Amino acid sequence: MTPLLNDKVAFVSGAGRGIGAAAARLFAREGARVLLAARTESQLRAVTDEIRAAGGTAEHVRCDLAEPDSVRAAIDRAVALYGRLDVAFNNGATITPPGPVDRVSLADFDRLYQVNLRGVWLAMVAQVAAIRATAGQGAIVNNSSVGSLTGNPALPAYGAMKRAVNSLTESAAITFAPEGIRVNAIAPGNTRTEMIASWQENSPGLVERLIAATPLGRQAEPEEIAESAAWLLSDRSSFVTGVVLRVDGGARA
Repeated sequence: MTPLLNDKVAFVSGAGRGIGAAAARLFAREGARVLLAARTESQLRAVTDEIRAAGGTAEHVRCDLAEPDSVRAAIDRAVALYGRLDVAFNNGATITPPGPVDRVSLADFDRLYQVNLRGVWLAMVAQVAAIRATAGQGAIVNNSSVGSLTGNPALPAYGAMKRAVNSLTESAAITFAPEGIRVNAIAPGNTRTEMIASWQENSPGLVERLIAATPLGRQAEPEEIAESAAWLLSDRSSFVTGVVLRVDGGARA
């Protein structure tokens, strides 16, 4: 069977660890040439070296999603390296400590906006322009969260930014569909990542509570979330656009 992303050029943000790193590895195994982007050079280099050692094609670029020029430069780098852009996974995000809406600091709210919402918007705009100018058609997947689908009293600002990402995804899907550019999102549930581990430190017992609320009875591995993104970016999902796909083990069923 032809690999899912055979001969595609793929951009992945937040690719130094967690879901982004798992996605970069998977996309390369599925035939893509991958540009990894994140803030931490050492993490990017480690994942890039791992992909190359396994026979894949990968490069990396430092990118801060809070800096508009950095975002645009990272997308431009993919085109400069590989000659075009076909698909993109906007996975990068930041977090803040859990707490009620009236305890969210202005600095935390602004940081979540800059990275988790504005950064995704800037990336999508640059990616659409790059796809349009090179490959002509393509696909984008934004990483949202099941925490965006209902009220989120523990992470109200985080949930709000991710819900806005859902809306941006749906609007972009409608806007760019006539050009053959599909835009979808995934909404992961409880996943074994450093982000969840960080929240667990601030809220002991969090992981156990989330597992208890998940019908499949466990955490997801980052690789499982990456698989859903790979399918949505592939031509096998060619009639799917504007979807926010829950990947949550049934937690929101």
